[in-house]
Amino acid sequence: MSVAVDDDLWSAIGDPTRRRLLDLLLADGDGTATTLSEQLPVTRQAVAKHLGVLDRVGLVHGTPAGRERRYRVDDAQLARAVAQLSAVGATWDARIRRITELAEAVQRRQER
Repeated sequence: MSVAVDDDLWSAIGDPTRRRLLDLLLADGDGTATTLSEQLPVTRQAVAKHLGVLDRVGLVHGTPAGRERRYRVDDAQLARAVAQLSAVGATWDARIRRITELAEAVQRRQER
């Protein structure tokens, strides 16, 4: 299986605050910058900026809710991110197996 890696998506997920926002949205179902900032050690404005980044890469979508936007995780885009992570993990597992095989072969030759 070949899955193209989306650098913008991974850049967005690379930030710990944005990962925490995703966790909160997945747990709660949805939230606004205000309600989410109450659960994080950052300002409402910082949360709004982080949500904007997540929105641009499609991981969340905001809908108007009075003076704010209510955000929800986009399940399809999250599944795409998980598929990418799995593909990258599988590639690195194969590389590590090959390195291990090479190291063991070198060690066997040295022991002779």
